[in-house]
Amino acid sequence: MTFSVIARDPATGDLGIAVSSCILAVGRAVPSARPGVGVVAVQARSRRGLGRSLLAGLEEGADPADLVRAAAHAAEDVDRQIAVLAADGRVAADTGRGSFPVSGHLLDEQMSVQGNMLASPEVLPAMTRAFADACGDLPDRLLAALTAGQDAGGDLRGRQSAALLVVSGTPATDEDDGVRTDLRVDDSADPVAQLRLLRNLQRAYDERDYETLALFAPEGARDLYAALAASRRGDRESARAALEAMRARPGWSAWLAAMAGDLRVAAVSRLLD
Repeated sequence: MTFSVIARDPATGDLGIAVSSCILAVGRAVPSARPGVGVVAVQARSRRGLGRSLLAGLEEGADPADLVRAAAHAAEDVDRQIAVLAADGRVAADTGRGSFPVSGHLLDEQMSVQGNMLASPEVLPAMTRAFADACGDLPDRLLAALTAGQDAGGDLRGRQSAALLVVSGTPATDEDDGVRTDLRVDDSADPVAQLRLLRNLQRAYDERDYETLALFAPEGARDLYAALAASRRGDRESARAALEAMRARPGWSAWLAAMAGDLRVAAVSRLLD
């Protein structure tokens, strides 16, 4: 009923999972991750809590293969499908004998793809190839694999939800919770495509791509990003028009006054002086 990819980025140590399914809110059901510990995919008819117990095993130092082997011999997990990735890149997976056809998993170096009730036997090989060929950061490579799986047929029943979760390979601290990406599409006719849009929007926020945010940010904030984008370009008139439009919105003048010390807003003000 689901297809997913888990992987580690050898360059950064980041760990992640991308998943899609024809169920509501797959991001609530399948992926589990803990910074500095690992990532787990729990699919098919897996019991609730299995992901949590697998992560606990990783945190205690258990080998992914041993955790998978133990789950494979549990009678209550005969219909489950699991994949376990440790922070150091060790990975293991298993597809229960009761899982839905077409089902299976493929392991590669520091990554695994798995799926059940797939529309085609080509789904998993396509995902593996796409991940290996993709460029960019780990979230982008995970999305490339997920897109390839969907293009090869994906879930036999159709499309509904998708999720992308990436965490640090080192433990969380008080200053850094270790979560790099946490995006979900809970109900959509094309959840993988929607997830890619969300990833692009997140990148725009992270990289302060004001030109993109001026187009795609929530309506109430677009004038702010338009002003910042114009300021960066040195376009005085466009910055003035966007700032005036923002001030005309209820509550924004007070916000601007409160943000007077923010360097980005100050740059717009200096341009208009």
